[in-house]
Amino acid sequence: MRPVELIGLGSGPADLTPEARRAVDEAEVLVGGRRHVDFFADHPGRRLVLKAPLAEVLDQVAAAAGRDERVVVLVSGDPGFFGLGRRLVERLGPEAVLIRPNVTLVQVLAARLKMAWQDLPVLSLHGRSPEGLEAVESSTKPVFVYTDPTNSPARIGRWLVERGQAERRLVVAERLGAPDEKIRELSAGQAAGEEFDPLNLVLLRPAEPAEAEPCLLGNPEEAFDHEAGLITKAEVRAVALSLLRLRPGLSLWDLGAGSGALALEAAGLVAPGRVAAVERRPERAAQIEANRARFGRDNLSVHCLDLPAGLEGLEPPDRVFIGGGGAKLDRIIPAAAGRLQPGGVVVVSVITLESLSQAWRSLEEAGLRPEASQVQINRFEPLAGRRRLAALNPVFLLRGSK
Repeated sequence: MRPVELIGLGSGPADLTPEARRAVDEAEVLVGGRRHVDFFADHPGRRLVLKAPLAEVLDQVAAAAGRDERVVVLVSGDPGFFGLGRRLVERLGPEAVLIRPNVTLVQVLAARLKMAWQDLPVLSLHGRSPEGLEAVESSTKPVFVYTDPTNSPARIGRWLVERGQAERRLVVAERLGAPDEKIRELSAGQAAGEEFDPLNLVLLRPAEPAEAEPCLLGNPEEAFDHEAGLITKAEVRAVALSLLRLRPGLSLWDLGAGSGALALEAAGLVAPGRVAAVERRPERAAQIEANRARFGRDNLSVHCLDLPAGLEGLEPPDRVFIGGGGAKLDRIIPAAAGRLQPGGVVVVSVITLESLSQAWRSLEEAGLRPEASQVQINRFEPLAGRRRLAALNPVFLLRGSK
């Protein structure tokens, strides 16, 4: 059987090599999208238009090849780069297909923009949804995006606007290689309200890096979004972090993370290690996310879990801080201790004598050697033109070592 020739047009017929052009001219059956076959309006051969359902058209291609007809299939760009190459080879077999590659549209757009592209990500949304952009949403590099009529630049723009990135920049290239090609750069907000030619390629510029606030140790409570009073006080935070014995590269769980204040400060101490902040209530988890973004802690992840459920899905920790749990301490402590790495440390913060007793017993039962201390903080506050020492609630800190 004569092999079917799968020919990439690049950005148009002008990109064809003489050999590829000769193959097109000699074809008895010319196959391609409507635009592709219309490039060769005077071609004498029989035409097949690629359209859904694609399997039926490929069956006709296979039948023509089986009759030993000269069949040429035309596609944009390079057939092996998000093209028809794999589908045609799967249908006919590798011996029955001859592929003639060409430049990709990514190469063409990169050349138009005078930019190197060898290490840039390329994503196809063809037949997918804009949620596929999540994989490159925070990319620090430009990303080339192949679109389709549904996932247009306007829809990409709307998706970015919904995620708070209305100013994210997009380069939209329409009808690349045609005499009326158009290349323009817009914000996501602008793109969301525009109409575009269905033949387009998008270059998604990286998001502008946010200026992160410094996250030092002992930040005052007002530096964090939190519910009134539901935050580990700065002085207690400092003592708890010292008991955890943190160092770069360790993995930490902050269970019952509240505002995430301790987790955020710990993230700076363990980087490039990871911190998992676990909080049951979605509104508090949202506050942790807001604080994480404010302080630019990319090595901190937020997990909304009803402890102790869900801990099996987290990376085993080297250190665990438990700042919440209440009546569930007798279940949370053994669940955390069971995942703790050898040589690991658990620190538990409690404020009642009952919780102190429960935590001590649970640490012992989990095979951890417990020790405890009380942290009592007094702060100056004004009183009728003078100052007095006001006592904060005493906190018990328990430390268990594996």
